[in-house]
Parts: sequence; C-alpha cells; structure tokens
Amino acid sequence: MDPKDVEFFRELLNSMLQDILKKGEETIEDMTDTVEIYADPADRATAESDRAFTLRLRDRERRLIKKIKEALERIDEGTYGECVECGEDISVARMKARPVTTLCIKCKSRQEADENLRGE
Repeated sequence: MDPKDVEFFRELLNSMLQDILKKGEETIEDMTDTVEIYADPADRATAESDRAFTLRLRDRERRLIKKIKEALERIDEGTYGECVECGEDISVARMKARPVTTLCIKCKSRQEADENLRGE
C-alpha cells in the first residue's frame, strides 16, 4: 500500500476512534445527569427502550474500538491492508468501505458463503 494511503487510513482510524470515545462520554453524561420521573408507564417504557437501544449501540462501538486499535497496530507493524487468509493486498476501495477489515473481498465472500452453508 502506498505510504500516503497508509497515512490516510491512520488518520481515518484515529478520527473514528475519537468520535466513538466522544459519543461514549456523551452517553455517560446523559444517562447520569438525567433523572426523569414518568407518570405514564408507556412513557417510561419508551424511555427505557431508547436507553437500551443506545446502550446496544455503544456496545457495538466498544467492539469496534478493539478492531480500530488492532488496525492501528497493523499499520505500525506494516501489515495493514494485507489479507490474513491469503496474504494478498486488500483493495483501497474495500479498505475505505471497511477500514478495520482483515480479509480481501474474495476471502470475505468465501467466509460468508461458508457461514451460509453452516446456517450461521
């Protein structure tokens, strides 16, 4: 991968990481600062549902943080953009679509087809 592409992805990954961390802090502030009392049980249920949805989103982002950090480590090691299955270069277009990916499109397609056969 071209060194300018590597720097582009390093900045992109760092930006993604900062955005996720900022959202997490905002969620914590919102949930700890808000003390709401609902007269209507339906309103309370809606608020609880919204809170649960937000927490699920933050959990997904927490897992994404791990993948971002691993991608940044691969950049430092010089292996970023290489498929872990076949060793071929992952296309820049795929990396832009999914900067934390470790599989080229061919290997990912094969993995998904295998998962479909197993019913996962």
